[in-house]
Amino acid sequence: MGAVPSTPHNGGSFSQDTVEYLIGSFVGDKSFPLSSEFWQKLLELPFNLQWPAHHVHQACELFAKNNYQTRHLAKVLFHLACYLQKSMSTSGVAPSTYEKVVNAVYITSVFVKHLIENTHGDDIKLYLSLDESEAIPKDILGEQTIENFVMRSVLDFIASVDVSPSTYLLHLELLNFMLIAMSTQLLCGPAPGPNDVNPFLDAVMAQDSSLVSSVVCRLVQNFITRPGVPFNRASYSLFSEGSQTSVLQRVGSAAANFVLLPFSYLISSSNEGSKSPLADSSLHALLILIHYHKCVMSENYAARVNNISAASDSPLKENTYFSHNPYCKALENATDLELDPVDVEGNMHNGPHVKLPFALLFDTLGLCLADETAVLLLYSLLQGNSAFLEYVLVRTDVDTLLMPILEALYNASTRTANQIYMLLIILLILSQDSSFNASIHKLILPGVPWYKERLLHQGSLGSLMVIILIRTVQYNLSKLRDVYLHTTCLATLANMAPHVHRLSAYASQRLVSLFDMLSRKYNKLAELRDNKLQIAKGSLIEGNSLVEDMSTELQIYTDFLRLVLEILNAILTYALPRNPEVVYAIMHRQEVFQPFRNHPRFNELLENIYTVLDFFNSRMDAQRVDGDWSVDEVLQVIIVNCRSWRGEGMKMFTQLRFTYEQESHPEEFFIPYVWQLVLSRCGFTFNPEAINLFPVDIPTEKLENGAVESSTLQNGDFEKPEYQLDP
Repeated sequence: MGAVPSTPHNGGSFSQDTVEYLIGSFVGDKSFPLSSEFWQKLLELPFNLQWPAHHVHQACELFAKNNYQTRHLAKVLFHLACYLQKSMSTSGVAPSTYEKVVNAVYITSVFVKHLIENTHGDDIKLYLSLDESEAIPKDILGEQTIENFVMRSVLDFIASVDVSPSTYLLHLELLNFMLIAMSTQLLCGPAPGPNDVNPFLDAVMAQDSSLVSSVVCRLVQNFITRPGVPFNRASYSLFSEGSQTSVLQRVGSAAANFVLLPFSYLISSSNEGSKSPLADSSLHALLILIHYHKCVMSENYAARVNNISAASDSPLKENTYFSHNPYCKALENATDLELDPVDVEGNMHNGPHVKLPFALLFDTLGLCLADETAVLLLYSLLQGNSAFLEYVLVRTDVDTLLMPILEALYNASTRTANQIYMLLIILLILSQDSSFNASIHKLILPGVPWYKERLLHQGSLGSLMVIILIRTVQYNLSKLRDVYLHTTCLATLANMAPHVHRLSAYASQRLVSLFDMLSRKYNKLAELRDNKLQIAKGSLIEGNSLVEDMSTELQIYTDFLRLVLEILNAILTYALPRNPEVVYAIMHRQEVFQPFRNHPRFNELLENIYTVLDFFNSRMDAQRVDGDWSVDEVLQVIIVNCRSWRGEGMKMFTQLRFTYEQESHPEEFFIPYVWQLVLSRCGFTFNPEAINLFPVDIPTEKLENGAVESSTLQNGDFEKPEYQLDP
């Protein structure tokens, strides 16, 4: 029953007939037992044999049809796990062994992916259990499920085997396999539910804490060290020049839309040496792991539902909860490798603990923030890991992170709304710290080469941050019109305001211009609302609804204008002597404030501005000279009188302090967002018709052989996670 054709072993070559037989048997209706020699032959298939594309497509279809009966997926996963355990031998492993495991991981990935992405309906049927009649080696499997056995073996290898020239490709393929195995999430809806089926992800989450910590540490280390591909096409047999398309590549491209990542990096261009596929795949896997949340139905509700005929109704959120995510917790509790393991209170940390080189991580993030996935990792660290946040805040070279963030915001038109949103939240989190707000004004930039509109010379990092935030508000006002983005920008500016020091002339001008821009928008809305109010008298229902919508928008802009006035007030109240350019900008454009002087929402804030204006205007009048004042002359008068400013007559308002707090169900934003990023970067595609997690463009273009071209992800954006801005 377990017989297979004999195979010549000179150089590991396989005949075409052997290939046809092995894959044909694997996908056929004949079940091979776990003990059969067939599995070793199958999983040693090399990469240098061809197979017609239509045969491959038929093979995948047959496999999907027969797997229920043969349980070959469960068996191939079992043998893959056994191969991995052998490859972790402490007595030394030959490079040829790693190549065999790479082949095994690859062929397994192809068929696992085909089954997942061709699932019909909501029920994912992978048939991962073995028949009771199967002779299962209990000493190997024990009480574990197949999915737990294989994922533990994968994680064990990733965590315990160092990346080297001989293991690099296997590390990379195991990470690709993880992405494929976890892609069941793509079949789920955007909001996690208790009926979601993610067997491999759940198995990964069930591992013990020591393995979880080791895996998180390894994935972050891979991201930091960014190991390059340790071979070239000429020296490595899998990539020899002129080689034909292999059988496994055919399986991937024709049937499963799968592209092996190292092939795509090495064959597409010879100028990709600076890229690190392993670092990218490690980051993708880490982001999926830390943002996964399994939705579980509460026991009381589940018992009640089982006794009710209408059990098909979807459960309400209050009847479900999310299980603990050990990977998220491990990253949140990670500490700096350079610090003593004893905390500030003298207590030793109990249990496994992730220790990361924060200095190297900081520098690597600074180099990689042009990539949206690195931005998401930085957000996850700052938002969840207080130790890393504190480390960033005490760095004197915070421009390492801020400059690429500000450059990305400067180029907002080339970024997705989600990326802009994440970048702004990062700035908001940092601005919550007063020492950060003070330090960024002490760091002087010799120039900003990517800022094209104006030469920014010898300005502070804080001034540049003010300029970019205001520019982002302007971009958002004209393009995105997202209230969250407006609010986040203004909240960050409000946090910075009391600590502003020597704000540049250009930044000061932009700040006053921001008020002018928002006031013109406010006045336009007020005029439109009044006009609609007159028209609405003839059509009460439609008219009242329209007027109500416009009144809501007008209220939003009223709040924005008040917030800008509060920002100006904070600078004038707490930092006026240090900011003569702000005083000059207000005096130069003082007419923009006049229309709002008697406005009930603004008058108390404008009183302070006019107190400042009266003080400096009187000083100007006392030193009036013949002819017009030059800018330098006016500024000199302001600088001199800033020294004598005592703030008399100024109303003291409570300092605004906005904090970012993630809302209670962030997974509804982050899980779709992470997968959209991963699929757009990981090197393989997924059947777009099977994706329920987020919207995709369904391709209509076809290739010459009739296969559908890979899907194009929409550059769309998801519903923003609500968060609290607590003043």
